[in-house]
Amino acid sequence: MAALSIPLRDGRTLEALIEGDPEGNLVVFHHGSPGAAVPFQTFDRAAAQRGIRLLTYSRPGFGDSSRHEGRTVADCATDVAAIADHLGVERFHTVGWSGGGPHAIACAALLPDRVVAAATIAGVAPYDAEGLDWTAGMGEDNQIEYPTAARDPEALLEFMRPKVDAKETIEAHEIVDSLRSLISDVDEASLEGELGEYLANTFRRGVADGPWGWFDDDLAFVAPWGFEFASITVPISIWQGRHDLMVPFAHGEWLAAHIPSARPHLLPEHGHLSLVVGSIGEILDDLVRG
Repeated sequence: MAALSIPLRDGRTLEALIEGDPEGNLVVFHHGSPGAAVPFQTFDRAAAQRGIRLLTYSRPGFGDSSRHEGRTVADCATDVAAIADHLGVERFHTVGWSGGGPHAIACAALLPDRVVAAATIAGVAPYDAEGLDWTAGMGEDNQIEYPTAARDPEALLEFMRPKVDAKETIEAHEIVDSLRSLISDVDEASLEGELGEYLANTFRRGVADGPWGWFDDDLAFVAPWGFEFASITVPISIWQGRHDLMVPFAHGEWLAAHIPSARPHLLPEHGHLSLVVGSIGEILDDLVRG
C-alpha cells in the first residue's frame, strides 16, 4: 500500500492510494460521494489476487486533494490522465462506485485511446436523462439533496452543513442511523465488519476540509456532464442492484440502454452497498477482460 501526492499543471494536487499488486496493471477507482482515498482491505485483497494495481484518488475538494471550484464531471478525465502520466502508464482501466460512476464513464468517453474498459457500480444517470424520473425510488435524503442542488446551491450548503458535522466524527455503528432513509435491509446486512469501518473512514476523510468536495460533486451531477453518451466506444460494464435506495435500479437500466458499448449486470438480489462487497471480484474480473 502506498500513498501519493500528485502535482497537477494548474497548481493543484491530488492525493491517491495504491492497493493490490504494486507492479500490476493499473485500475483507477473513483470513490463515492462523499468519500476519499482510504484503505479498504476487501479491495486490497481482490486486487492483489488478480495482479491489479488499484489506485484510488480523492476527487478535488475531498481529503487532501485541492478544490476545483466549478468543476464538471468531464473535468475528471484531465485529472485521471495526469495521474496515469505521473505513474508512467499509457493504458489503464477505470471503475467508479456510486458518485464515482459518472466519473468512470467520463474517462471512457473522453480518454478512449487510454481507457481499455470501464465499469460503473450503482452509479447515477445524468440528471436530465430523457424518460427517467431521476429521484423516483430514492430515499428521502436524496430526494431533498439533489433537487436542492439543481435549484439553489446556497440552500444545498445549508442542507449539507449538519451532515458534514456528523460525518466528521462518524463511527461504523452510526452509519445505518445516519443514512436511515437510504439503507435497504440488504444493505444494512452488508455493513458488518470491513465495509462499515471503510465507510466511516471514507466519510470522515471526505469531509476533512469541509463540504466542498461533496458540494462540488452534487453541482456537477445535476449540471450537463460535458460529453455525449452516443459517442462512447469504450466498453462500460453497468452494475446495479434492485434493492438500492441511493441510486435506484432504473438508473442502471437507463445507462445500459443509452451507452452504446454498455455491458449490463443488473442484479435483483443486491443493493447499493452489498453489490460492491458481494461482487467486487466478479466486477474486477469482468473489467480486466476488457
